[in-house]
Amino acid sequence: MSLCLFKMAATSAATFSIGSTISLGTKVSHLPQSKPLSVRFNSQNTLATFSGLKAATFVKCESESSFLGKESSAALRGAAAPKAQKSSQRSQYHLNPQASYKVAILGAAGGIGQPLALLVKMSPLISTLHIYDIANVKGVAVDLSHCNTPSQVLGFTGSSELPNSLKGVDVVVIPAGVPRKPGMTRDDLFSINASIVKTLVEAVADNCPDAFIHIISNPVNSTLPIAAEVLKQKGVYDPKKLFGVTTLDVVRANTFVAQKKNLKLIDVDVPVVGGHAGITILPLLSKTRPPVSFTDEEVQELTVRIQNAGTEVVEAKEGAGSATLSMAYAAARFVESSLRALDGDADVYECSFVQSDLTELPFFASRVKLGRKGVEAFISSDLQGLTEYEQKALEALKPELKASIEKGIAFAQK
Repeated sequence: MSLCLFKMAATSAATFSIGSTISLGTKVSHLPQSKPLSVRFNSQNTLATFSGLKAATFVKCESESSFLGKESSAALRGAAAPKAQKSSQRSQYHLNPQASYKVAILGAAGGIGQPLALLVKMSPLISTLHIYDIANVKGVAVDLSHCNTPSQVLGFTGSSELPNSLKGVDVVVIPAGVPRKPGMTRDDLFSINASIVKTLVEAVADNCPDAFIHIISNPVNSTLPIAAEVLKQKGVYDPKKLFGVTTLDVVRANTFVAQKKNLKLIDVDVPVVGGHAGITILPLLSKTRPPVSFTDEEVQELTVRIQNAGTEVVEAKEGAGSATLSMAYAAARFVESSLRALDGDADVYECSFVQSDLTELPFFASRVKLGRKGVEAFISSDLQGLTEYEQKALEALKPELKASIEKGIAFAQK
C-alpha cells in the first residue's frame, strides 16, 4: 500500500494511508505484481498548503507501511532507488497536483458508506465528493467538509436529489443496501438489495453513463449482472467500466497469508478469483507473491477462512453489524486504483468481478489491468498452472456462481 508522509509545520512527519497498489514497472516473469513505489508531485508550490493532515512547504509521498519499521522501510527505498535511476518514467508515477476527479458514493450514510467517504475524502486526486443516501446524509457531508483535504463535499438526500448527485461524476461507488445479520447469507439480501441497485444504476445510466461504476452491494455475484442488464437496457453499457468490488477478498487473503507465514504484509500479493461469496471466492495461494510454500492443511485452512471471513466478522459483532470497516478500506483502495488509472498511471492492477471471457461464465473475478477507459487487460496467467486443489475448487465454484449470475440477470429482465 502507499503511504504519504507529510512534513508537519511544527511537528515530526505523520503518515497517511491511501491504500492503493502500484507497480514498480518491473515484472516477475509475465505476471504483474503490485508493488509500492515512490510517488512525487510535479509541483511543490501548487500543493504548499494541501494536506491530508497538515503540510508546511511541501508534500512528499513514499512507499512506506505502518506494518514495517524504519529499517525495513529504508531498505525498501534503497532497493527501489537503483531502478528509479535507470528508468524514472517506469518506476515513478507523477500525480497531477490539481485534484480533478469527481466521485459519488451512493449509500454514504450507512455502515460502509461513512468510513468509505472519509477514506475517499483523503485522496489528493479528488476535487469533489458527492455523498447520497435516502436520509441522514447532510450531517455526514458537513462533518466530512471540516476535514482539510482538497475535495469539496456535497450531500444529497432522497430520489429527487439523486440525479444532481451524479452529474459530471467520474467514479460512482454503490455500497447502498441492507447489511448481513447473523444467520443471513448474501442471497438472503437479494430481494432487498437487488431493487436498490437496479434503481441506482438506472440513475447512473441517465446522468453519468461514462463513469466507472463500483458495485459493493451484496450479493455482488448477482447485483453486478443486474447493473449490467440495466445499462444494456439504457443503451450505455460499457463492460470495461463496470466493476464488482472484490478487493476485500484480496485484502483478507494478503493479511491472513502474511500472518500465517510471518511475512511482511507490504510484500504479500494473493490473487483471488471466481466470485464474492462462499465457495465462489477462490484465493490462488500457489500464485502468492513472494513465492511461499503451503502444506495441504494450510491451503485448506486459509482458503476456508478467506471464504468465510465475512461470517467471522458478523458473528464476532454479535448482531451489531457486518464487515463495514474492512469493506470501506478495500473499497477505498479500489477507488484510489481507479483514480490513478484515470490519471494515467500505466501500472494499476486489481482483482475485480467483471464481464470476462477467461471462463465459460459471463462474469468472473480475476486480476485485471486498469487504464483510462477501464479494464485494459485480463491477467490470464493467474489461471494457468493451478494446483490440483485450486483446479477442483475452480470447477466446483462454477455452478453456484453461474446460478447467482443468472438470478441477477433474470431479476433485471423481468
